Amino acid sequence: MLSRRHALALLAVAGTVPALAACGPNAAGPSGEDGSAALRVYWWGAELRAGLTQEVLDLYTADHPDLEIKPEYSEWSSYWDKLATQTAGGAAPDIIQMDEAYIDSYGSQGSLLDLESASDVLDLSTMDEAILETGRLADGTLVGAPNGFNLYATGMNPAVLEAAGIDLPDDTTWTWDDFLALCQEISEWGKSSGEAVFGTSGFGRGSGDLAAWGRQSGNQQLFPREDEEMVTKDTIVSLLEFSLKLGDTGAAPEAAAQIENASASLEQGMFATRKCAFQQVPSSQILTFQDTTGDPLKLLRMPARESGNAAMVNKASMYWSIGARTADPSAAAALTGFMLTDSKAAEILKIERGIPAFPEVQEAVRPLLSENELVSLDFAQEMQKEVVKPPVVTPASGVGFGTEYTRVAEAVLFGQSTPSEGADEILEILTGMQPEV
Repeated sequence: MLSRRHALALLAVAGTVPALAACGPNAAGPSGEDGSAALRVYWWGAELRAGLTQEVLDLYTADHPDLEIKPEYSEWSSYWDKLATQTAGGAAPDIIQMDEAYIDSYGSQGSLLDLESASDVLDLSTMDEAILETGRLADGTLVGAPNGFNLYATGMNPAVLEAAGIDLPDDTTWTWDDFLALCQEISEWGKSSGEAVFGTSGFGRGSGDLAAWGRQSGNQQLFPREDEEMVTKDTIVSLLEFSLKLGDTGAAPEAAAQIENASASLEQGMFATRKCAFQQVPSSQILTFQDTTGDPLKLLRMPARESGNAAMVNKASMYWSIGARTADPSAAAALTGFMLTDSKAAEILKIERGIPAFPEVQEAVRPLLSENELVSLDFAQEMQKEVVKPPVVTPASGVGFGTEYTRVAEAVLFGQSTPSEGADEILEILTGMQPEV
């Protein structure tokens, strides 16, 4: 979600990058103790990630004693402000952990290196194209190497269905109508048994929900490529109507409870506390829910508008990008490749940053994963046989769409506007956020 502060910081980057680019991509960066250039590696995350990443960097420097690496990390809340300030001042890190919502803002302004220009050092050829594609800008430039990936999927707690005496669904054929009926049945059991369990926590409030609904509606996209169609009003109306129907029929709780659940932490939400059987989740989050519930949870395909057409896509959990002005692109590319593909590095990182993007790395970490962790890996691998082309990365002009969409969808959920009125507003916002051709 893009805050006003982050937006202003990114605007500052956009305004200064052309001048910075004139200095050349190999302008001098920070120096090590001996005066040589040091590689700065910047990422967001808590202490666990910092410790694991430092282990990997130490592993690399053990074989490259002449290279100085300067690690830098920050919490998410301050990460982007710091990166924008550094980039605007001509002091961007050499290697940058990048997010899908921001990668176009930096890449399209020339702040990130075209990774294919360093392909002689950074070999990404064995990564599945359906995953690698998530790191390309609309013009095809590869500015992010997916560090890990996941899929937007349906989390299911089989223990709830078993307690209700309800058969598990077939996710290869189920539709949203099937999902609605199933969730109603679970909610009715929850009410009659005194368990206060709902079928689902809701669906349709997030822009990711609209993106999935659009892909299932003739491959409509939020930010379409030249050969794709933008989501239509009818598609938006149908999703908002379905979202309302979930609450109206009791398949999901009433609007206020849905909003309250959305603002709760993962560990305190309905799915984690066994108050609903289903919730749409990024597949990498299933481990958190498993640890909290203590139940053997499962990941399923999204229900489809048309049976058999779930239109699942890969989404990079995060990327490694290289600053366009790094003093030593080859050294930065070599270290990036090590963090992505080295088997010893993989043994340290495992799936902390998402499912590894390379098939050989996935197999290297498999023996090290717990049964709960394997749920995410197995699901991701199975889905590679049927994933469709991922959407283009969110353009810089559209980074605030998620916030705006949720605001309008919640107004519809509370009855403050109709699905048709909400769709008109959403369509106007989305049209205004389309990047200039």
